[in-house]
Amino acid sequence: MGRRDRRLGRWMVLPLLSILLLVQGYPMTFAAFISLHDYRLTALHEVRWVGPDQYIGVFNNPSFWTAMRNTLVFVFGAVGLELVLGFLLAYLLWRPILFQNIFRAVLLTPMFVTPIAVGLMFRFLLNNQLGIIPAALRALGVEIDWFGPDLALFSLILIDVWQWTPLMILLLLAGLEAMPPDPLEAARVDGASERQIVWHLVIPLLRPVILAAVLIRMLDAFRVFEYVYAITRGGPGERTETILFHIYRVGFLYFRLGEAAAMAITLGAVIFLLVILLFRTLRRQEALA
Repeated sequence: MGRRDRRLGRWMVLPLLSILLLVQGYPMTFAAFISLHDYRLTALHEVRWVGPDQYIGVFNNPSFWTAMRNTLVFVFGAVGLELVLGFLLAYLLWRPILFQNIFRAVLLTPMFVTPIAVGLMFRFLLNNQLGIIPAALRALGVEIDWFGPDLALFSLILIDVWQWTPLMILLLLAGLEAMPPDPLEAARVDGASERQIVWHLVIPLLRPVILAAVLIRMLDAFRVFEYVYAITRGGPGERTETILFHIYRVGFLYFRLGEAAAMAITLGAVIFLLVILLFRTLRRQEALA
């Protein structure tokens, strides 16, 4: 490609970059600005500079760290289960089976439902007084309070697994379909068992796809809000208050937008560090391999 073509390419990309800068750059800059100010919707005429005190207050806020802990438990619990179930189901759907396309269509259906609708649906399905699932379990002699203090967060994890395992299936199935068949056929000819093929060939070959799928789901799981809003509103107590719901409560119910912005920026930094840690771990494993 010549210098003239490269220059033309830069000019063609410039409008898109300008739109992205306008749409994303301004809100992020404004959020960084108000995170350093005592910015309250109820007292816009009293905005004052507080500098890093806002962030110090966030780090000393036990409710923020409770919400962060709940979010991390949710993210790693949900994504871990989705990865295991998604890989098993993707591997089964990759093998030739009867009615394969019908099974694929049925398993992918949940991810097309909006999360708020899923939350409302499971709010009634798992309701201890009205829900069909608790009633069926009581008929079997099993009593479970799905939204009680001990199981509420786990119930939200299961709801997320029900909705987003299909996305993991779709990503991993695409990776399986793109794998070269020759190494697998050679391993079968040499007498390798199915477990050995999966562990020593399929998973290593799928490692880049697995990383991409985990990153996509982790970044999305950190934004969990609809299930909490539709089902528990952070309760009982603070057992299911995730970080986004906590930021929403501080910013739009208590009107402390400066504090909410500081929390959002802190959350972004935590996610950034986790992504870097995940990449370094993967590279270390590849170097050892």
